[in-house]
Amino acid sequence: MSTPETGSVLLVNPNTNRATTEMMRALAARSFLGSGLGVDGVTAAAGPSMLLDPAALKESERHVRDAALRALDDADRRYLAVIVAAIGDPGRSRLDEELDLPVVGIGQAAIRAAGRAGRRFGMATSTPQLVDSLTALVAEHGMSEGFTGVRLTESEPLVLAADPERQFAELAAAVDRCTEADDADAVIIAGGPLSETARRIAEARTCEIVEPIPSAAGLVLQELHLVEA
Repeated sequence: MSTPETGSVLLVNPNTNRATTEMMRALAARSFLGSGLGVDGVTAAAGPSMLLDPAALKESERHVRDAALRALDDADRRYLAVIVAAIGDPGRSRLDEELDLPVVGIGQAAIRAAGRAGRRFGMATSTPQLVDSLTALVAEHGMSEGFTGVRLTESEPLVLAADPERQFAELAAAVDRCTEADDADAVIIAGGPLSETARRIAEARTCEIVEPIPSAAGLVLQELHLVEA
């Protein structure tokens, strides 16, 4: 017997790729099964199709805010929380200050999940220009002590986006460097558009892979007191 919906979560994709929005929305929906929560996805109206550098991350903050506020103004839906679905959490802090409901970033949630109980954790990603931004986000959440650093794919992110098998192989190799060279106990696959590959790597590796979208769903459930923290 299915659980009736009691409300919805709004997932905001800070890049303009609608297929990525639906992929992340569907993954979040699976994470909420049995909770009574539905998930709607909304895509930023402007900006790049993928956030590759600090300038794009910064610019996307206003687009995230605009997309979230427009969706929240829709009186036909009862939103209980917002997920900002880019690993750098653009616009999350401002929305969190402005809104009277939980605003969770997938970077925030993944970092909290990976670094719990003081364990060592690293990140594997395909965006070299965002390394400093990701490192700063770890510091913002007080997790620098256990952070082992960011390991990168060999190919550029747009190349990997067009070749899922190559993306899987290179991210898996980056995960192995996190665990073998850096002695990380957990590894975040750092990127919303990498979510499908993150799931595949989690199924193929024995180390703990922290998937940002399910991590964000878990943090939303905690914030709404639907599970224990």
